[in-house]
Amino acid sequence: MSFARKLFSASKPTTYNKDGYPAFTRSIEEQYLQTLLTNTMGNTFYADQNQLLAEAELLHMEMAEQNPQFMAKAIVFARNEGFMRLQPLFGLAVLSLFRPDLFARIFLQVVKIPSDLSDFLTILKGMGRGEGGRAVKRQINRFLAGVSEYWALKYNGRGRGYSLGDAIATAHPKPADLKQQALFRYLRGYEANLALIPQVEALEKLKQATTEEEQIHWIHAGKLPYETVTGTIKPTKAIWEALLHQMPTFALLRHLQALDRAGVFEKKENLDYAVSRLTDRQALQKAKILPFRFAKAFQQVEHPELRDALREAVELTFDNLPELGDHTAIFLDISGSMDGEYLQIGSVFALALYKKTQGNSLFWLFDTEVVDAKPSRHDSILSQAERIRAHGGTDTGAPVRKLTWAKKRVDQIIIITDEQQNSGSPFYAELRKYREKVNPDVKAFIVDIAPYRSAMVPPQDKNTFYIYGWSDTVLSYIAQTVQGYSTMIERVESIE
Repeated sequence: MSFARKLFSASKPTTYNKDGYPAFTRSIEEQYLQTLLTNTMGNTFYADQNQLLAEAELLHMEMAEQNPQFMAKAIVFARNEGFMRLQPLFGLAVLSLFRPDLFARIFLQVVKIPSDLSDFLTILKGMGRGEGGRAVKRQINRFLAGVSEYWALKYNGRGRGYSLGDAIATAHPKPADLKQQALFRYLRGYEANLALIPQVEALEKLKQATTEEEQIHWIHAGKLPYETVTGTIKPTKAIWEALLHQMPTFALLRHLQALDRAGVFEKKENLDYAVSRLTDRQALQKAKILPFRFAKAFQQVEHPELRDALREAVELTFDNLPELGDHTAIFLDISGSMDGEYLQIGSVFALALYKKTQGNSLFWLFDTEVVDAKPSRHDSILSQAERIRAHGGTDTGAPVRKLTWAKKRVDQIIIITDEQQNSGSPFYAELRKYREKVNPDVKAFIVDIAPYRSAMVPPQDKNTFYIYGWSDTVLSYIAQTVQGYSTMIERVESIE
């Protein structure tokens, strides 16, 4: 290749990242998928929640105008495979304004539980759309037709946004039978025949109970959700024990510290039960728990057997990840902007990938310098992730530059980052040099776990793949693409 061709054929940066460093703009579909899968609208290193909210609203509007079909599919994908809630609900609210037909088609695939409905109605009101009109009310009615006693107990807390009772008042659904009529009346705060809704009756009896024995009786009799019980009475050790056996897997994970503090795990049978639940492969798959949740629990819990169970749980979460192949380089961004949740997520992902290559890959950490993480195939993912710390600036080109200098041939490069370079040589410049000098066919995978819209690589590069999100599915997309399957964007487009 001539010097002139090298100089003028290279894609030029088209924007700047949050740190003012030259970057590229990816397609609006990629930007949208990234926002859906990474933006929880909490404060981040480079943007506060108000800025993220404004940027997300603008992107939802742009997608609704330019490609509403892709928007609808991406919302469903983010809710069901990315395990995200708030951004898909925000997108659904915007879609209801632009394309009521598409909105109606996907509503029940996005609004899956009452808290989804509550947040959706809150978003509508925040957008100045009141109750959303007839098209929205029709879908709310469809949802309310499936409301159970369990949902009524668990999700009807008043004073925390829209309750189920508020939703009934908004949509005026017609009850299908006497039981549903009693349930709707109860949810609206009216007198109802509780004999028709025994779980609700058990809750009312719990409120009146004067002894711990009576309280435990009604908890068991009504199979009362833990949130309902803890919101109604102050739980004692015995009550926590009763709740332990009724908690879903995610609730158990979230309350391990509270259960331990209450002394529940002093009894071996309680401890054995909790360990068996946390290490149940099928239950973990069904619960769809984001991997970093285990890392959070691991930081909070001190009980050695529970920590061992959490270690095993993460290994099981990634156990079905397809093989990646031995010749893989994994680069984890440990710069200052990755501190906190991003680094927790990134560390767990990177170590899971490393283990899947049977330890035959490279695993390097980088800020402005590059160090070998010296990972162990035998030590647990959580134990190793806990030792990784964030610091320094960001030179995303540094690990690729070192790879080129060492002439290490790999088939795929995986970099986990928030993409906010602020020093050194750009990732894309170093990637092009690596392809020129070492392996022209190397695939690059950028796992982006932040909502910032700038990118390190231009869209014209067909051997670089962007993967967005926090769930374990992002690693599956890497493995599938390595084996010749579709990109994440193509996966979304294939949804019926």
